[in-house]
Amino acid sequence: MGTTADGKKLNYLNWEKGLWSWWMTIDHKRLGLMYLASILIFFFLGGAAALAILMELFTPEADTLVFGDDAQTLTPQQLDTEAKSNYNTAFTLHGVIMIFLFIVPGIPATLGNFLLPLMVGAKDVAFPKLNRHSFWVYTLGSFIALLAVFQGIDTGWTFYAPYSIQENGYGVILMTFAAFILGFSSIMTGVNFLVTIHKMRAPGLTWDKLPLFVWSMYATSILQVVATPIVGITLLLLIAENIFGIGVFDPAVGGDPVLFEHLFWFYSHPVVYIMILPAMGIVSEIIPVFSRKPIFGYTSIVFASVGIAAIALLVWGHHMFVAGMSNMARYIFSFLTFFVAVPTAIKVFNWICTMYKGSIHWDTPMLYAMSFVFLFMIAGTTGIHLATLATDAHYHDTYFVVAHFHYTIQGGAVIGLVAGLHYWFPKMFGKMYNQPVAKLGWLILFIGFNGTFLPQFILGMEGMPRRYASYPEEFTDLHQLSTKFAMFNGLGYALVFGNLFVSIFTGKKCDANPWRALTLEWKADSPPIHENFENIPRVDEGFYGYDKEVEEEETVKGGATHGA
Repeated sequence: MGTTADGKKLNYLNWEKGLWSWWMTIDHKRLGLMYLASILIFFFLGGAAALAILMELFTPEADTLVFGDDAQTLTPQQLDTEAKSNYNTAFTLHGVIMIFLFIVPGIPATLGNFLLPLMVGAKDVAFPKLNRHSFWVYTLGSFIALLAVFQGIDTGWTFYAPYSIQENGYGVILMTFAAFILGFSSIMTGVNFLVTIHKMRAPGLTWDKLPLFVWSMYATSILQVVATPIVGITLLLLIAENIFGIGVFDPAVGGDPVLFEHLFWFYSHPVVYIMILPAMGIVSEIIPVFSRKPIFGYTSIVFASVGIAAIALLVWGHHMFVAGMSNMARYIFSFLTFFVAVPTAIKVFNWICTMYKGSIHWDTPMLYAMSFVFLFMIAGTTGIHLATLATDAHYHDTYFVVAHFHYTIQGGAVIGLVAGLHYWFPKMFGKMYNQPVAKLGWLILFIGFNGTFLPQFILGMEGMPRRYASYPEEFTDLHQLSTKFAMFNGLGYALVFGNLFVSIFTGKKCDANPWRALTLEWKADSPPIHENFENIPRVDEGFYGYDKEVEEEETVKGGATHGA
């Protein structure tokens, strides 16, 4: 069973055919692909909402997002009111879709699902059926979120009280219930990965040999399991507040809206690292392969990954420096926010040292890895201004925060995902994408992204508040510059993902290991067979011994010269 007529084992793509077989599958690779297809659909929906926001901001007046035949008959006041309402809905949908439906499942559910068992030498995750149910729960939550879209919701993706408990009808209830359900998918995935890493490693694969991507997924899974229940309880309380008016967050009946902020950010700052840690793991895999050097400071990167996860649970208060807290609390949260930069800086230092005197190959994955390092350094250095009490008071709720956040999430997590897709694409499909088109897409994306968000730093420094549909005319030039480059950015994403999609069907077949990487997934067929390996591999040494490879090549060359 599962073989061709000549006895050759089928790969996971050909194992069982038909949509029903995919829906009912327990193969971690198929589930990873289905997650990937799902999140990319939501990525482009959320991106369309982002372009709608920027089109509204192209002019100082709030008049762009008004549709219908009667738009011309509205009074200026009616036009302004409707445009602002539509603008609020657009940025709410952009945030909710991008955070809860795209970037939180993001790398863990897609590349994590596909690669983790392969990288530890297992045939599947520890609980294959739980993995399938996790995808089903994600699908259910996504469906409910789409229903909420048609009900209308304009509170912002944070659902801050009292906005989320004032005449929002069923929209907020449905959307928060969708986020509540999606949280269960995240928790189940985290538990599955933790057990898989603990119990299903190949013989000889000790903790000090684990690939760095696996370590990043380990730290991410801890955050998923520990932090996600907090936001689940918070959203459940918000639903009860909307239905029964119990007075937890509503100040009109004795509740405290600041309590909602504390509970929400206790989860939502760690979730930033649920997005970023896997991307860091991807970069840690790519750089040594394309530098042909061992990773510098393997142990320090491991401790940095776990350290980031631990500190991430302690810094939520920096989102609330102006919300009302004691000076001592401000000092502590400010210090901890500065401190979280230390393990991050260790990683950047190690990546740079790995490249130092390396034989660097500028293939597409390496271009994205270098983009990640550059963009995330901008995210980190601008984060210092928001961790500093004096400057945060000025930059809070301005476009400086918008730019910093997007450099962290899009410049970090999304670019990391794209880097991983280009790196492991040959493993996933057994084919190679068009490299020149991929590099052109990278260049357009890099220019478009920086052109979109660098002007927003300046807007924030000059005092432009976020979440406003209209603004003073002196901000017009920078807003228009940002909008024009956003179109360029969107073109880059269309080219990048279009190239990958077309290459699934038209790409040239490639070797099982075109990058000459050493981790276990590259020892499997490309694409892998249904159960990953014919025989479970044994691990005798670490995976980053590229210095030995170089020494062997030099020995061969030296021997050939001597023989001549």
